[in-house]
Amino acid sequence: MKKLAILLCTLTLIAGNVYAADNTENLPQKKNPPTKEEMIKARQAREAAFEQKLGLTDEQKTQARELRKQGFEKMKPVMEQIKAKRQEARAVKQSKISVEAQEEKLIVIDKELQELEKQASAIRKQNMKDFESILSGDQKKTLKNMKKEGREKFERERRLNPHPCPHHPHFEK
Repeated sequence: MKKLAILLCTLTLIAGNVYAADNTENLPQKKNPPTKEEMIKARQAREAAFEQKLGLTDEQKTQARELRKQGFEKMKPVMEQIKAKRQEARAVKQSKISVEAQEEKLIVIDKELQELEKQASAIRKQNMKDFESILSGDQKKTLKNMKKEGREKFERERRLNPHPCPHHPHFEK
């Protein structure tokens, strides 16, 4: 009886391994992250599609690119400060100081991060106003519709694919 049980267990394990090996092709394969060149090409393609959908003139395209550069330069120091604050928060979390001291430091860092995020948001809003100032009335309407469609798509995808990290602020339990 024991031999029969061992034989059945062995056969079950072998069958399971064969089944698992056959079904690995159905599993999603991890893709390598895109190269820098691929990311640049993708961004350029998105920009071209955006410009075409809005029907920007060559002059508007030039102005838009200049505004984008200026916006990037304004945003860069704020984003560097945000990155540094997040690193500081990680260092505090990993430090060996008491939990109470960690919480106190993290509260201060969080307030500083919120202020930096407000600055970044204000810069983004100003960048959008600057961009909209070069558009015609019809182009502004088209942009408004594009924004609406983008928000709707974002909400649909967010409902279908909630963030997998339980510590993320948008995680739905």
